[in-house]
Amino acid sequence: MITQYLFYFLSFVAIFSALLVVFSKNPVHSVLYLIITFFSIAGHYFLLNAQFLAAVHIIVYAGAIMVLFLYVIMMLNLNKETEPHKSTMSKFAAIIAGGLMMLSLVAVLRGAEVNQMKASVNNNIGLTQNLGKVLFNEYILPFEVSAILFLAAMVGAVYLGKKQLD
Repeated sequence: MITQYLFYFLSFVAIFSALLVVFSKNPVHSVLYLIITFFSIAGHYFLLNAQFLAAVHIIVYAGAIMVLFLYVIMMLNLNKETEPHKSTMSKFAAIIAGGLMMLSLVAVLRGAEVNQMKASVNNNIGLTQNLGKVLFNEYILPFEVSAILFLAAMVGAVYLGKKQLD
């Protein structure tokens, strides 16, 4: 019961903040609204009992990608005066293209059959504890090889990045 209300709340927040991303005039505000959208999607992953996927989603998208977006936006220094103005013809073409795409998606989804198969529910499928057991029992060699590769990449990045001491 509470999960259903939480789902509806997170869905409302995700849709509302996604709309704010699109309709916001300030690009920095759009990025901040996108972070809210990503957090609400991570909440959906928690509701689906996929804690690892939610944590990776927060770390990768809401953390790293959004920092890059903010950095690029601030480096570009977007001003309304320097922004090229679009002609009404290009705006009209964009509206027509978007409408045709929506029409084709509706046509494809309308013909789709809803297959309601009862799947066996396993409540332990997305837990990080089970992922860790599989990772360290069955896939220990690829895990260790990838760890060594990451270590070598970090050492190489530090070596290339340091200044020459002449």
